Amino acid sequence: MPLAPHFPVMLRTEDGVRIDAAHTDPTGPSGRDVGIVVAHGFTGSWRERTARRIVHVLSRYGGVVAFDFRGHGRSGGESTVGDREILDVEAAVRHARVIGYRRIAVVGFSMGASVAVRHGGLRRSADAVVAVSGPARWYYRGTKPMRQVHWAIERPFGRWAARVAKRTRIAAGAWEPIPMPPHEAVALISPAPVLIVHGDADAFFPLEHAHQLYDGARQPKELWIEPGYGHAESAATPELIHRIGKWISSNFS
Repeated sequence: MPLAPHFPVMLRTEDGVRIDAAHTDPTGPSGRDVGIVVAHGFTGSWRERTARRIVHVLSRYGGVVAFDFRGHGRSGGESTVGDREILDVEAAVRHARVIGYRRIAVVGFSMGASVAVRHGGLRRSADAVVAVSGPARWYYRGTKPMRQVHWAIERPFGRWAARVAKRTRIAAGAWEPIPMPPHEAVALISPAPVLIVHGDADAFFPLEHAHQLYDGARQPKELWIEPGYGHAESAATPELIHRIGKWISSNFS
């Protein structure tokens, strides 16, 4: 089945960063009632085929605005790895409302999940939040993949390698100040509903992160622990994305 057609658009954040994005019309019965903003993981892009398949499935449940975070792909700026990226999500949510969607859900994967949670708690402009494979706290190095991620972020050669191999431009220097971590920001999302999805085979973040997020959230909240599911977009099956779409629909009905 061919992927749903998309329409590229360039957004601009409150701090002046150009964000490469695309809008996909809804293919289901929701019309312009439900909009879904999709936030990719670190070094990802809305243009990757894996991301496009996720957008294709979600378009059955609403129109979709997908975008590249700052420092990624064709977007401007540099990645702050979860800090100022909430402004990128805000630009996408704002665009979804401008083009007519009344209720907006933000679905984030991995780094995008941490940004979705922080945006949901700190900006409070989304009507529902879905965090898939997300970290609960900063500086986690308990797995080999996360030690490699920190090497790419913190070392000059690592940042060079990310720029050349992944088209991801990472800002140098430490956070100042340290942004509110997801497990604290998640408490501020209520009364909007939040769904936390995590796999028991996640090689980046163990299940303790999902439980910490869930424990920090207020009602309405749900936690799905997915047997055999790995990490973020690359491991997400169409069946799981359909279930996420149905969750969004059920909360907007």
